[in-house]
Amino acid sequence: MRFVSTSGAGAAASLKVALFEGLAPDGRLYIPESIARWQPADLAALPSMSLAEVGIRVLRPFTAGEISDEALGAIVRSALDFPMPLVEIEPGVHGLELFHGPTLAFKDVGARVMARLIASLHDGGDPITILVATSGDTGGAVGHAFHGVPNTRVAILYPRGRVSPTQEAQLTMFNGESDSNVRAYAIAGVFDDCQRIVKSAFADAGLRARVRLSSANSINIGRLLPQMIYYFHALARLWSGRPPRVHFSTPSGNFGNLTAGLMAARAGLPVASFVAATNVNDVVPAYLRTGRFEPRASIATIANAMDCGHPSNFDRMLWLYGGSVDAMRRDIRGSRHDDEEVRAAIRRIDHDRGYLLDPHSAIAYLGAVGAPAASDGAARVFLATAHPAKFAEVVEPIVGRPIAKPPALAEALARDRCVIPLDATLDAVSARLTIDG
Repeated sequence: MRFVSTSGAGAAASLKVALFEGLAPDGRLYIPESIARWQPADLAALPSMSLAEVGIRVLRPFTAGEISDEALGAIVRSALDFPMPLVEIEPGVHGLELFHGPTLAFKDVGARVMARLIASLHDGGDPITILVATSGDTGGAVGHAFHGVPNTRVAILYPRGRVSPTQEAQLTMFNGESDSNVRAYAIAGVFDDCQRIVKSAFADAGLRARVRLSSANSINIGRLLPQMIYYFHALARLWSGRPPRVHFSTPSGNFGNLTAGLMAARAGLPVASFVAATNVNDVVPAYLRTGRFEPRASIATIANAMDCGHPSNFDRMLWLYGGSVDAMRRDIRGSRHDDEEVRAAIRRIDHDRGYLLDPHSAIAYLGAVGAPAASDGAARVFLATAHPAKFAEVVEPIVGRPIAKPPALAEALARDRCVIPLDATLDAVSARLTIDG
């Protein structure tokens, strides 16, 4: 398997190069040169597969020739050692719970697989520095996934004052360890500033000569590919005699999660449609309406992990559709929801169904119920991307009661908070990478 830049320029790269470099040499994103379609017999075998078996089958075409089947099996079984249940919330509407990993967010899937892929492919040279921007959940998942992994270190940039106290506890939980290979920095800005700094760092030849940089945002193909797994896993859980067609509603900020679903569809997943469900940061739904992509400054919301005004993965979406908005519209519908809609959905589902949603999952739910009715023969699945306890500060006042904290979260909250503030400049980040190296 080879990976190419979304610009169409330059030579194709191996999985190892794409993983370790993060961005293509021209600053654009890597995308698989081709996506092989599953044969009908492969799809028919899905209902009998475990989650790990689905993961191995999904990733094998992209790792062939670089990682042995035995090593891939060990990577996937070690990374995906937690369940992903599909729960019917109301008739015809299912939530795929992706928050049972160690940091209680869907990003555990991509981050844990990616960490193990990098460890498997490391060549024994200088350590890899994983530089990652986060709007809330990515950084915690990446830090936990790479903590203690040999030949790696992690630098996490997050917007100070724009993540929840719970998220900050998870982000900074390793800062107090003197020998930790993970550090999180509180940037004086918004998520888009963090993402800008990461992109600037990769474009800085001087910095890259001193530090062997890679990324763990969904700009890195190693984070994106594993996210295809749970779309196939959902299909397997819905299978009853014949392959179901599914409307997937995906909560979207930087659009890596949705891009992974689009890649799964290219591989043969029988999808009826996708819903790009956003908060008020709706540049992609606006593009689907108007045909104009107009990035803008992000707006703070209660679904803060989706507060992104310039989603990087839109570049991959354009590549997949050859730049055609009409082609994209045939597969994707936009769905925009403000904070009051989100609060109302959390309150109603808790009252009517006894099921708790976090703000991001609530946006996905709203997108799902707006999808075509079950009369078209397709199921409706929304991705439940975070445990509600991660957003207790938002959810508890809505439902009027405390939310029990899972043990992993309670441990993070019990640690002393060690916040490292930084200016929103590449110079400030470069200096810390040197000091903490």
